[in-house]
Amino acid sequence: MSRLDTREKLAILADAAKYDASCASSGTSKRDSRDGKGLGSTEGMGICHAYAPDGRCISLLKILLTNSCIFDCHYCINRKSSNVRRARFTAEEVVQLTLSFYRRNYIEGLFLSSGIIRSSNYTMEQIVEVARALREDHDFRGYIHLKTIPDADPELVRLAGVHADRVSINVELPTARGLERLAPEKDGARIEGAMKDVKTAIEDRTDARKRYKSAPSFAPAGQSTQMIVGADSANDRDIVLRASNLYDRFSLRRVYYSAFSPIPDASAVLPLNRPPLMREHRLYQSDWLMRFYGFTPTDVVNAADDSGMLPLDIDPKLAWALKYRDNFPIDINRAPREALLRVPGLGVKAVNRIVQSRRWRRLRLDDVGRLSVSLAKIRPFIVTDDWRPTLLTDRADLKAWIKPQEQQLELFGA
Repeated sequence: MSRLDTREKLAILADAAKYDASCASSGTSKRDSRDGKGLGSTEGMGICHAYAPDGRCISLLKILLTNSCIFDCHYCINRKSSNVRRARFTAEEVVQLTLSFYRRNYIEGLFLSSGIIRSSNYTMEQIVEVARALREDHDFRGYIHLKTIPDADPELVRLAGVHADRVSINVELPTARGLERLAPEKDGARIEGAMKDVKTAIEDRTDARKRYKSAPSFAPAGQSTQMIVGADSANDRDIVLRASNLYDRFSLRRVYYSAFSPIPDASAVLPLNRPPLMREHRLYQSDWLMRFYGFTPTDVVNAADDSGMLPLDIDPKLAWALKYRDNFPIDINRAPREALLRVPGLGVKAVNRIVQSRRWRRLRLDDVGRLSVSLAKIRPFIVTDDWRPTLLTDRADLKAWIKPQEQQLELFGA
């Protein structure tokens, strides 16, 4: 490997990190350095965001420690047999980069992952050393998210949680069959065992902090995971049920979905084309339905077609409503909040405003229109003081009547 300067390493390892979607910075405890001590903050106020070349707005320094790897997972561009340019940071280089970027007001924290070099334990030691040095040597109080390695010693994973705000362990693929086929060197049972250990450590530290205020925290922003969509034969039904299972068993904060992207020198066992990005979007919408709208996993998968795939032309909530029209129309002025959350086109904020507003007056259709974004989508499913859909809800062509119309955007439109 030729000797690279820091700028060249950053170009390689920041680009290599773009395939990891799980880098949100929400949910952690608030820390800042306004008292004149330490450096950094977990709060976003006053922090400028950097923009990636593809237009994404990012506020975390998101890099790999190295894109070299001893594993040969078929779907990974950094796999051992991949013909890509390799680079590696030292732990000290990552520390200095993070501090330098923060002082320039580019970032609010660090997201650090890595390929596996030498061994899982050696790599995990380097990742933990970055977080330890930032916290202990430089009193860095900004956000740190570490991607941990399930094969590493549990004590190293524990140390990662001591220094990081969030830790994540990727399950990689939705099914055990897919993992065995595309990543035979990874063990699904080991991955889940590591996630269980993190969950236990979070619960233990939470209980300790209830008794002793001085007890150290452990990954206060919880743990997350990521699944690759479209690399194997798993359908949306498989993915939704798997995500629900992970939420229930390991108390995850988030399950992230990453649409498979064809890579250079791809393995022959991988699909030739990437799945539609809209599929990834529909899975996130289904995730939101389970987390914030009271939908069960069964409700969500019932919105799928016979092949187990969610429709791409309409959102899962509308697909469910069209399949279960006997639940509608719903009286806006009388229905409980749980029923209102099932109405297509009504978000959580709109439902909360409706519930609050109807304490003082009975709502009309134009009132609902002011509280929502898409009245056309809502009208067939609700009753108000001045509106009743009559036969509209039972129309055979209702889907075509209310689904968003496709539009050709103008490149130089006014």
